[in-house]
Amino acid sequence: MVDAALNYDVVVAGNGALGLSLGLVLARRGLRVAVVGRADRPYAASAAAGAMNGCFGEVTPHLLRSPHGRLKLAMDVQATGLWDAWQEGLLEESDETAIRTADGTVVILNTVGIHEIDTEGFRAIRSALDEYKEPYEDLDPAEVPWLHPAPTARPLQAMFIPGEHAVDAPALLRALSTAFTRNGGTLVDDLVAEVRLTDGRADGVRFESGTTLSAGHVALATGAATTKLLECLPEEIRHRIPAIVAGRGVALMVRTMDGTIPRTVIRTPNRAFACGLHVVPRQDGVLYLGATNEVESQVGTTAAIGELNLLLSGASQMHDDLVNGWVERIMVGNRPVPLDGFPLLGEVGVDGLWLMTGTYRDGLHQSPLLAAEMAARILGEPHDKELDVFAPVRPPIQSMTREECLEMAVRHTLGSGYEHEWRLPDDWPPMIEQHFRSAFGRSLEEVDPEFVPPPEMFIFADDHIHAALRTYYAAHRGASGR
Repeated sequence: MVDAALNYDVVVAGNGALGLSLGLVLARRGLRVAVVGRADRPYAASAAAGAMNGCFGEVTPHLLRSPHGRLKLAMDVQATGLWDAWQEGLLEESDETAIRTADGTVVILNTVGIHEIDTEGFRAIRSALDEYKEPYEDLDPAEVPWLHPAPTARPLQAMFIPGEHAVDAPALLRALSTAFTRNGGTLVDDLVAEVRLTDGRADGVRFESGTTLSAGHVALATGAATTKLLECLPEEIRHRIPAIVAGRGVALMVRTMDGTIPRTVIRTPNRAFACGLHVVPRQDGVLYLGATNEVESQVGTTAAIGELNLLLSGASQMHDDLVNGWVERIMVGNRPVPLDGFPLLGEVGVDGLWLMTGTYRDGLHQSPLLAAEMAARILGEPHDKELDVFAPVRPPIQSMTREECLEMAVRHTLGSGYEHEWRLPDDWPPMIEQHFRSAFGRSLEEVDPEFVPPPEMFIFADDHIHAALRTYYAAHRGASGR
């Protein structure tokens, strides 16, 4: 039970994988910690995640071309090395008997996507594996266990990555919650409505219920709901932090007709603005089929019919008998996506207020690493200064040129058409490409004539996102004299 009279050392807003992991690391150190979030986790990314320990399987060509992207990959690799011990500790401190649900990952390359995305993505994964000397094995696609696609979606290539697993997200969240409370932590079933500032320092929070808690530090791990909580900050600070928007994702929990599921993750490379098609084994003949990605200014709670159609038609790329299975649950989550596409990690321009969010698709996988790093910062201990480039108050991180951004916007939008298996006259795709190039070029110019946002921030034509970009860019143009 929360003790409103108690002065906590740290209040963590957000009870997803990141918030609970930070709370657990701090509680294990003997601090008084409260983790705040509704038990049903509305809108949360963690609760709807496929929970792949996505490291090399998430690599894209663009990731490898950018120094900030390469740093994200290095963080993923480091996090992979922590998961064995992290899982062991959670099993010891909870009632769970298993957290991992997949024995490695199979990446397939089929003909449903396009060369510039799927084929180049497959090559980029292989290149990263070679660079880090991570073991992998080429497979005959026809011999991949369980995989039985429709004849029109037969894979051209496949590789097995034995060190790339997945976890059962509900089991992980249960284990984190139990381990946290058994280490003396306090769970609060509520939502933080406001961060309190006194004399320029964060000293507590107010809940939606009206209750207040005092704390020496406040850490926001609130995902796509974070930006509103920063309204407590002075404008000159708040506008220099990239706002977080929602990468709404839809996935399905599917019970197969014969009760068989793969032992491994089976996935494609990342596809048009999304994380590729993937199946992840859960338990009792149920698998996770995901996932879509729509970048929007507001969190979403429902699935569009088109998104469901994409997943249901994509099921035949994995197993042509999935059509005879049953959809047990439609899952909707909101990935936290900063305007510049990179995480927000560190103090927020006022003493005692910390951000640990904006991790897009990496948060659950990186949770053991980021929890340790953020705890060290809060406690004033040595930490990895290389991650300071992701401090929240920062100039926009620009990981591509305007020409590269426009090209990526066009290619990925066309790629989504092929993923939807569009049927067009042969002379139409070049005309459509010309239209996209012209329209996206105008949109990019209207957002800003100099700064370069990630393509998904302007192709969806969300006026609220465009306005947020202009505000963010204007704050830094004024500060830098650009």
